[in-house]
Amino acid sequence: MNRPTAPAALPEPSPRLTEGWHCLHLYYRLSQPFLQQLSDAQRGQGREQLMHILDPQRPGAPARIQTSLVSGHRADLGLMILDPDPLVIDSVRQSIRASALGTALEPAFSFVSLTEVSDYHATPEQYAERLKAEGNDPAGPAFAAKLKAYSDREVLMRQQRLYPDFPDWPVLSFYPMNKIRHPQANWYTLPFSKRMELMAEHGKSGMKFGGRVTQLITAATGFDDWEWGVTLWGRTPEFIKEIVYTMRFDEASARYAEFGPFYVSYIVPPAEACRHLGL
Repeated sequence: MNRPTAPAALPEPSPRLTEGWHCLHLYYRLSQPFLQQLSDAQRGQGREQLMHILDPQRPGAPARIQTSLVSGHRADLGLMILDPDPLVIDSVRQSIRASALGTALEPAFSFVSLTEVSDYHATPEQYAERLKAEGNDPAGPAFAAKLKAYSDREVLMRQQRLYPDFPDWPVLSFYPMNKIRHPQANWYTLPFSKRMELMAEHGKSGMKFGGRVTQLITAATGFDDWEWGVTLWGRTPEFIKEIVYTMRFDEASARYAEFGPFYVSYIVPPAEACRHLGL
């Protein structure tokens, strides 16, 4: 007689994820009227407070925090923050609000999300099936070499998606996106095999930009108005334009994706951001 399977133990209640990090993108617009109301002493105090808050090396800093200067009128200052604890992330926002510059830095946009390993990220077993479908002989040495190389990379790719390091590149582009739910193009009514195929094609387009652009896709379903956030870091600005343009021709994007506002910014240390913004 089959014994009933015991339910898996539930994790302890916690705001922390069982896997991965919380992520927050923040964009601020500088209010000149409020800035002008501050005395030189208040402005100096606020500048010192802001540089401390944004210092990634300070005690109690989030696991990752990056400061950038935003192009265009939508915002002036951009922050990207990741940590296991969402309240550590929120403490950055609250500290800015409570600082001497709090009235001068007006929130312009935010995006709340989580790091994840995509459902379409091929496991080594799925990659092996793909190799077979492409005509590779499972008994041949080339098959084994390709599978081992992918398996080795897959461990690093999974780590980078869940606990990402920021690349040492100067250009950052962020935008939110959804998969379309339209009667004639509903992503969520496609069988998984078809979605996997389309995302594999999409991924191959992105891999052509290795060494020029790196990306992080974070999940926002249930956390924000869009389903995903896409963060791109570029070695130079033109590579951002090229990768977004190129990948829009893939069916997964051309037929099934919709995009929110784009924020392009340039990564600098907090002190340089303060100087650039005249704080």
